[in-house]
Amino acid sequence: MYKKLYISIGLLWGMHHYGQVVLTSPPAPNTEVADPQSIRMLPGFKFNSVNGTFRAYIGGSNPNNPGNTYTPITVDYSANISNTENYVYTRQYLVPTEVSNGSLQQIQSVQFFDGLGRPKQSVSIKSTPTGKDMVTHIPYDGFGRQVDSWLPVPMASQSGNIQTGVEGAVNAYYQSNGINDSFPFSHENLENSPLDRILSQKNPGADWQNKPVVFGYDTNTAGEVKKYTTTVTNWADGVTSSELLLSGTYGEAQLYKNTVTDEDNNKTIEFKNGKGQTLLVRKVINASENADTYYVYNEYDQLAIVVPPLASASSSVSASALEHLCYHYKYDGRSRLVEKKLPGKGWEQMVYNKKDQVILYRDTVLKNGITNFTADQSWNFTKYDQFGRVTYTGISRDGTPRQNIQNYVDNQAANVSYEARGGSFDLSGMNIEYGNVSYPTSIDKILTVSYYDTYPQGAPAVSATILGQEVLPQSTQSSNVSTKSLSTASYVKNIDNDSWTKSYTYYDKKGRAISTYSVNHLGGYTKTESFLKFSGVLEYTLTEHKRAADATKVNIKETFEYDHQERLVRHWNEVNGGVKELLAENLYNDLGQVQTKNVGNTTGSPLQSVKYAYNIRGWLTKLNEPSNLQNKLFAYELRYSKPDSQFSGSARYNGNISQMSWITQSDAVLRNYSYEYDGLNRLKEGRFWDAMNLDRGEYHEQLTYDLNGNIKSLLRRGKQLPGYTAPEVMDDLEYHYENGEQSNKLAYLKEVGTGNALSGYPLSSGSTGSTISYDLNGNMTVQQDKGISIQYNYLNLPGKVTQNTKVTDYTYRADGVKVRKLFGTETTDYLDGFQYENGTLKFFPTAEGYFNFETGKYVYNYTDHLGNTRLSYFKNGSGVEIIDESNYYPFGLKHEGYNVLSGNPAYKYKYNGKELQESGMYDYGARFYMPEIGRWGVHDPLSETTLQPYSYADNNPIFYNDPTGMIAQQPEAIATIYKNKRTGEEVNVNDGVNETVLVNGYDFAKAKTYAKYYNYDTANLNDKNTNYEVNQGYIDFYYSTRYGDGFSFASLLDSGPDKHRMPTSDSDNMILLEMPDIGRGPLKSTLRSLERQAGRKSMKWLVKKDTKLLKFAKDTFKGNDLLRKESNGLIEQLMRGDMSPGIGTKNIGKNIFEARSKGGARVYFRNGTNGIEILGYSHKGNQQQVINRILEKYR
Repeated sequence: MYKKLYISIGLLWGMHHYGQVVLTSPPAPNTEVADPQSIRMLPGFKFNSVNGTFRAYIGGSNPNNPGNTYTPITVDYSANISNTENYVYTRQYLVPTEVSNGSLQQIQSVQFFDGLGRPKQSVSIKSTPTGKDMVTHIPYDGFGRQVDSWLPVPMASQSGNIQTGVEGAVNAYYQSNGINDSFPFSHENLENSPLDRILSQKNPGADWQNKPVVFGYDTNTAGEVKKYTTTVTNWADGVTSSELLLSGTYGEAQLYKNTVTDEDNNKTIEFKNGKGQTLLVRKVINASENADTYYVYNEYDQLAIVVPPLASASSSVSASALEHLCYHYKYDGRSRLVEKKLPGKGWEQMVYNKKDQVILYRDTVLKNGITNFTADQSWNFTKYDQFGRVTYTGISRDGTPRQNIQNYVDNQAANVSYEARGGSFDLSGMNIEYGNVSYPTSIDKILTVSYYDTYPQGAPAVSATILGQEVLPQSTQSSNVSTKSLSTASYVKNIDNDSWTKSYTYYDKKGRAISTYSVNHLGGYTKTESFLKFSGVLEYTLTEHKRAADATKVNIKETFEYDHQERLVRHWNEVNGGVKELLAENLYNDLGQVQTKNVGNTTGSPLQSVKYAYNIRGWLTKLNEPSNLQNKLFAYELRYSKPDSQFSGSARYNGNISQMSWITQSDAVLRNYSYEYDGLNRLKEGRFWDAMNLDRGEYHEQLTYDLNGNIKSLLRRGKQLPGYTAPEVMDDLEYHYENGEQSNKLAYLKEVGTGNALSGYPLSSGSTGSTISYDLNGNMTVQQDKGISIQYNYLNLPGKVTQNTKVTDYTYRADGVKVRKLFGTETTDYLDGFQYENGTLKFFPTAEGYFNFETGKYVYNYTDHLGNTRLSYFKNGSGVEIIDESNYYPFGLKHEGYNVLSGNPAYKYKYNGKELQESGMYDYGARFYMPEIGRWGVHDPLSETTLQPYSYADNNPIFYNDPTGMIAQQPEAIATIYKNKRTGEEVNVNDGVNETVLVNGYDFAKAKTYAKYYNYDTANLNDKNTNYEVNQGYIDFYYSTRYGDGFSFASLLDSGPDKHRMPTSDSDNMILLEMPDIGRGPLKSTLRSLERQAGRKSMKWLVKKDTKLLKFAKDTFKGNDLLRKESNGLIEQLMRGDMSPGIGTKNIGKNIFEARSKGGARVYFRNGTNGIEILGYSHKGNQQQVINRILEKYR
């Protein structure tokens, strides 16, 4: 008996409104259903093919009678598939069609199932560049567990039929094709219990077979964990307030203890209490030193204080350490976070509306007033419409205490809690088409305005079509679809003046953005029109730009070509109707990895043909071949587990890079860095070698850290100069911190060696630097050693930087985008990527570098795995010319003394692809970075995620970069995919300049860093609410994904640079995470209990229902400990998402499910609003009796 389900996915020409087909019960045999839009198969739907067939497909509408009847289309899907297999066949059409047609361009896949309904093979039909099937083998052990996860393999296509001999094909493929590895699968060693907890995991690759990730489950020993508590909470000013207490240590076996040991033997230990609260995360640095972070809760189970490692290392936490190192949180009576204090900063305050949306936020600096911006008692406000969407933001002033404001808002009528369209008032040089009835009504200035549903007055007129595509109207009078619910316009004011940037978005009939029109603060504009293919990918874009209204217009056309799976193959660019230039041509291997990228000129004669190589883990290992450069301009190699013996360096298995070698055509000298790390994956040393002189200590960098990750010492050497016997010591610095080294704020530096004040940090040998000053937000204001003073705006961005006698003035929009820089007599304008100097367009960026508008030349950049610009070149006659080369110390300072070229003075995007400033700092967006001392000068907006407010890239700048200046991320070359264990849905994390997180089909700009963009009830983070809302959005996203959809970005138990599936303790509700091994995980514990607890109401994953029924059901287990334990094991599986409805369960009716153990225990449950509802238990003997009672109870 076999079951077949056919699914064919495609979109139609028309976008008529149809009734959605919903299937909730078994259909009649030999029938079929179709819908142009969607078909939902809910619990209760099933079909047994013993009596016939059933087909469901998207498409097949009758154009003569749209919306009422459908024309069933009979297609023999099984022509090539064995009728002895259970399978789901999926087609996604890439061209429009009204019927299922196998001859049209489409993406096809088949998933085969065994007799128990488990996936056994996945086939992506003819999906490789050479037309082979991509096949994934899914085996199970004798207990039905998937302990081996095989890598996919390309096989000669069987046109959708099940493949045989897959294991042999996988082994053969990965033992050749440049990979040469005999272990193309990962293996999990599971605990022999109903919990199926992971004891160890071996990742793919021969090098990892003796380097597993090991998981331990235990309880604490007596005296192992300090017992921090809080005093009884008092409610001064209507918020929680409690003090830290140390009440000895926990006794034996009072806490759960989970340990993860990564492939490099780095350990992270997490201790939890019986409530599931994380009390301690211990990271083992070495045998005698740990980094302990304690989480302390008040009697309401709210996170009150976080004690980071530097503070917890002492026998007791002093009052000054509590002030300078710890994180403090206060809540109101609705468990909303209303005040918090981060180390090194003053208190921050929040006020909420009745929907628990932040309407007021301020930090201490804003409260005290900012010169030339606002007076004291100021707030950053956010107003919403009735759907919870941000309408406008700005600054207001109110000297009333926070609690009084909150009480006033709580007592307001519902009809004055939001703003509606139709109002009108003028402020800050702008007419606002909203009312002003919600608090605050007394407004000093407007900073941003957002419009939805319809376009505001004065919006540019748009034709009925754009590039031949019908434009979505804002009215339903002429169409049954409109822009309702979509964002139509966004206005953002400059911080320092009343100049505005106005941006409009236009959509096609499918609701896809096809055009944007942005009027900049100078009166010019940038218009972009996009022609989308049927599937939604770009076919070409037209960009029209003017700096100002009377400026010369620039026109750019970009064209994109794809293969049969819509992988980008070629990207073309042309400027002002000139020659069509090939930016990049991508050639892929059968695994879908870019194998060759032809850059520049034409397809037949590219300027450079860049080769890529990967190991079995999918990690990038080579760009070109350093040992055989040939006609390439640049090449590098990354080594992980196989370091080159001629250089120093230890093998690394957890994803850290052991060595990096590179070579350029400038002098053809092979150079190398070898890296060493400590137990926290922090970089300890970067040792430099070259083929000419090997190890002379040149360009060496060596660091030590305190327990919080602050740098304590830095030794840096430069080049060995002629006549000298050793390289110059540029810096031998000691770092000293405020509050007697009990702070994260750098107080001063001391040169303890023979540092060179001319080439290194400006301190002479043996001298002590001047005191560094900060404002109340923890921003560095004075660095006297370098003659620097800085004034900040309300976004904590530098508005004026003075270095000795030179002054740089910055102009920002209220969303933090830099639009102008004035340095002396030189004015730089930043307008939608077009960069001007003194009104002259210098360049604009391309996908592979930039276009030099003055010379009319395309300039191409070779970048490394971190996005560092290493070498720039352009076409010069019949050849290529190198114009710039940059090589860097590990923490970003540029090498001097070799391969010095003139470059392009206007193009200053170097380390991590960020712009180098006149002060020597790099602008990362949210903060400026100081590479000479390896620190940020501004407090981290997301410091609660890492507990390292000023550390750059988690002190591992070889693995991470920081695209936004807010949080360390994997570079684009090292992708990560997270998979939902229950649904198979994937989260694809792409890092880089335009990074996004894709979840459930929605895109989130990660520049806003995991904010709540998946939920309309969010604050627009284009204002200073960022400091709260980004953090809270991160928390909420974590909660939603962890408890709702089953996603988790990182486990609390991580320790090193490779994350896979994490275990759970008996009391842990965490959904297990699967990460296909296509890249290295983010590997850092960015989501700690801090995010889980701060400002959150308690959430239940399991909800026990009727107690009488449960008692009746439980009586069946009296005297049978085995069944009782098995039922508990089933509940654990439900908690982890291993047995969601429809997967390994049976629907007994009314959407109530039965989960069954091997021994015969049964648990009945359903999905409730607060989680899984446990309804009852049974065994085989009383199964029907219990089912009858449950169905009667919940009829």
